[in-house]
Amino acid sequence: MSHSIPQRRAGYLQRPDCRIAYEVTGSGPALVFAHGLGGSLMSWWQQVPHFAPRRTCVAFSHRGFFPSTAPEGGPDPAAYAEDLAALVDHLGLGDISIVCQSMGGWTGVEYALLRPDRVKALVLAATVGSIDPKLVPGAVRAKEEGAAATLIARGMHPASGARMAEEQPALHHLYHHIFGLTQGFDREAVRARLYAMRTRKPAELTATGCPVLFVPSEEDVVLPYSGEAMAAAIPGARAATIRRAGHSGHFERASEFNALVERFLDEVGG
Repeated sequence: MSHSIPQRRAGYLQRPDCRIAYEVTGSGPALVFAHGLGGSLMSWWQQVPHFAPRRTCVAFSHRGFFPSTAPEGGPDPAAYAEDLAALVDHLGLGDISIVCQSMGGWTGVEYALLRPDRVKALVLAATVGSIDPKLVPGAVRAKEEGAAATLIARGMHPASGARMAEEQPALHHLYHHIFGLTQGFDREAVRARLYAMRTRKPAELTATGCPVLFVPSEEDVVLPYSGEAMAAAIPGARAATIRRAGHSGHFERASEFNALVERFLDEVGG
């Protein structure tokens, strides 16, 4: 039996100080994917084919991340939400649902605050974005001291984790390749800018009325947090933990991640 492949098109959006690369695949309600500090639009290679038969999937690379270009001085996360707004308008998407991982959570939360009536659903995977988790009782999970350094010493990327490297070495290898495509600026400087932006109160996101799903990973050594605690701080929010997965649960446990997101979107009309 033959199956039609959802149409895919790629392009660039010119911003005043950089170019944003994007790909659009499929048709239906708009679903936008915002990647993490170690990724790019290619990070969603297991999500786009799953959702594209029923949704218009938009994967983009944040400014500075391959193959987008970086402004002088490197990317500033404070510009991410405006970049996304410009892309949504450029593509004529209207109201959107957003799936974010790690750094992408800053984009998603800030976009929801920028356009509170334009987000139908927000998925925050391995991230709380610009919300300060210290304001939420029980939300902060302590990092294992030295865990990231130990992984690096073993040739493993902290954002993929030991389990992916040991159980799915091909995936770990691919993660390294995607990570390595982005060059030319200090990622740690971007990380510092991200943490400096982590000042939002949960009530600010609550006020948008946007349905939220938190998807932490059980073995995350990069941004560990309690999804249940975060969801309790935002009335109506939900949480679902990816078990036996590191920071990049969408990459490591794609089938489980896709099913969780799909069920959430179907239930909230995203």
